[in-house]
Amino acid sequence: MNLSLKQLVIYLSLLAMGGGAGLYGSRYLLPYNRSFQQLRNVTVALPPESVVPNPVSGVMGADGGDNLNFIATAVQKVGPAVVRINATRKVANPISEALKNPLLRRFFGEDEQPIPQERIERGTGSGFILSENGELLTNAHVVADTDTVQVTLKDGRTFEGKVVGVDAITDVAVVKIPENKLPTVKLGNSQNLIPGQWAIAIGNPLGLDNTVTIGIISATDRTSAQVGVPDKRVSFIQTDAAINPGNSGGPLLNAQGEVIGVNTAIRADAQGLGFAIPIETAARIANELFTKGRAEHPFLGIEMTDLSPNKKRELNQEKNLNIQQETGVVIKGVMDDSPAKEAGLLPGDIIQKINGRPVNIAAQVQKLVESSTVGDILAIEVNRSGKIQTLKVQSGTYPQKK
Repeated sequence: MNLSLKQLVIYLSLLAMGGGAGLYGSRYLLPYNRSFQQLRNVTVALPPESVVPNPVSGVMGADGGDNLNFIATAVQKVGPAVVRINATRKVANPISEALKNPLLRRFFGEDEQPIPQERIERGTGSGFILSENGELLTNAHVVADTDTVQVTLKDGRTFEGKVVGVDAITDVAVVKIPENKLPTVKLGNSQNLIPGQWAIAIGNPLGLDNTVTIGIISATDRTSAQVGVPDKRVSFIQTDAAINPGNSGGPLLNAQGEVIGVNTAIRADAQGLGFAIPIETAARIANELFTKGRAEHPFLGIEMTDLSPNKKRELNQEKNLNIQQETGVVIKGVMDDSPAKEAGLLPGDIIQKINGRPVNIAAQVQKLVESSTVGDILAIEVNRSGKIQTLKVQSGTYPQKK
């Protein structure tokens, strides 16, 4: 629809104020301050299947060697099970919303052209097939609050997908498409990853289908706070394999072609760093979403941080605590009416062990709690002003935002 001069002025004003967002979920999907020139070296397009040697056929190179390296072999195994997800939703038209303001209506007057009340927003992400009967896993921010979800397979077939469940706390979602005998991925193990191991990402970044990037595992057990998404409850895998907008929901593979994580473009300002949800977390949440339509998360109700000499001094001064240690995990605060409060945990307690397992950093505590089940009783050993105590806490259900 052609805009009148008045509408154009309003629309440009809204853009200047930050009111005219492009793709929904721009915090996740749009890169900040990145030109195409900066991005040109971070993605490598996967060649058509017709020119990739079949590992079974024994195609040899000119030097008598196998044309396939471990990356190509992993991609051939997993690539057919990686999908593109196009999602749309209807949102209020910012021009229409702005003209509800009496001052703007008085200034611009009544327009002869009708202004649509809604506009369509579109987003693109990735996903991968878990089962032959069409069960897919992707990121929650790719499909949350959408009206339609279109799933495109690598062979070009397209299906309308049904969003079965979304878990915003871990950024995991599951989708079902009406098809059988589909290619599937093989799930691996992320528990024993070591920085420096190979990492392979497959997805559809920047609208470039079937793209493969390669890197290493840069770090493990990155907390949600460290990654800059404190509303999530995930210990992220960090990788330098390029993960750009559109990669979200695609698989992160090990050298054997097994899925070890779910890529998420959750930090749009990251330069050369990507993050992935460990596959154990993603698979567990996906199973709950498929079976119950929702996921429950164990909840203690504590705020904790890793100790350092500076942090110790800061907490003792600001919160009037008497912390003696300079390393470990200290409880900064305890929520009212929480399982931790009921069990007797206090600010200043330094967590030593959970169910007999020593912990040294907050990420370990988060992982142990998250891997338990709602209602489990956790034996938490703490150092309270030099005295060792063990308190039993029965976890509750993480409160959902309303």
